[in-house]
Amino acid sequence: MSTPPDSLTWLPALEHPVLLATPTHRALARWADADPGAVRQVLVAEVDPALSDTAVLAEALDLDLDLGANCVVVSGKREGVERVAALVVRASTRADINGAVKRRLDVRKASFLPMERATNESGMEHGGITPVGLPDSWTLLADARTVRDGPVLLGSGVRRSKLWMPAEVFATLPGLQVVDDLAR
Repeated sequence: MSTPPDSLTWLPALEHPVLLATPTHRALARWADADPGAVRQVLVAEVDPALSDTAVLAEALDLDLDLGANCVVVSGKREGVERVAALVVRASTRADINGAVKRRLDVRKASFLPMERATNESGMEHGGITPVGLPDSWTLLADARTVRDGPVLLGSGVRRSKLWMPAEVFATLPGLQVVDDLAR
């Protein structure tokens, strides 16, 4: 599906900051300064917060789970230095945290960042964390399937909306590193 699901009303994301977390809107504005054509293709739709979970939304709207992409935040340490990364994987997959992610971060063990810390540091809501607008100090990794297998439906930083963008636009997200086999 190259167009967004018609079961939701899609609007240009940059023009609707009330549907975005503040860091997400700021990041879209910076991205638009560098690549306005890409950001024009980023859309936002309001959703019932109770349906914000990717699997729940897919079931409620009869969407293919592969359209969704989840963003999770992990951390690990090497020589006393913490390394935090946000991982974006298709909703039908799981991040390979103790394999590919651990090796990519060069840490002995990677674990999910506590949710309170992830939400406080990102300025985003639990269940709505998106790769758009995360702290610059965090590494941003995406499984290659997120840019290879069609458009992505993502969080918007808040539970009450979702972002939609073509995979080729997502691939140009500032700071994004695309990694083969980041997920299983």
